[in-house]
Amino acid sequence: MPSESSESLAQDPQTYAIIGAAMTVHRELGCGFLEAVYQEAMAREFTLVGIPYEREKELPIYYKNEPLNLYYRADFLCYGEIIVELKALAQLTGTETSQLINYLKAARVSRGQLINFGAPSLQYKRFAS
Repeated sequence: MPSESSESLAQDPQTYAIIGAAMTVHRELGCGFLEAVYQEAMAREFTLVGIPYEREKELPIYYKNEPLNLYYRADFLCYGEIIVELKALAQLTGTETSQLINYLKAARVSRGQLINFGAPSLQYKRFAS
């Protein structure tokens, strides 16, 4: 079930475009595939609709203002500033939400999108700090 109103998404056209691409992919494939299938389909859809993205983008993780030797690998970094994390679960839980919030904080990225293709209806959550 969507977590954003159409009005709030319209105020963020980049997020609106990402959700639109995800809806197209979900409408075409439905639920039941592995996450990797949705990731490949999203890359193709992003290209088709002109959303700039980097796939499997390594983002540095900071601790006390110092980068660690480890990286978080985002499914996508869109528009150079939005982490897009894909899931293929029957239902999103607080674990996935917490994971994305931690990634945003640690990588110092201000916007994120959690998208779940595993449910009969597309689920998505937008995060902004």
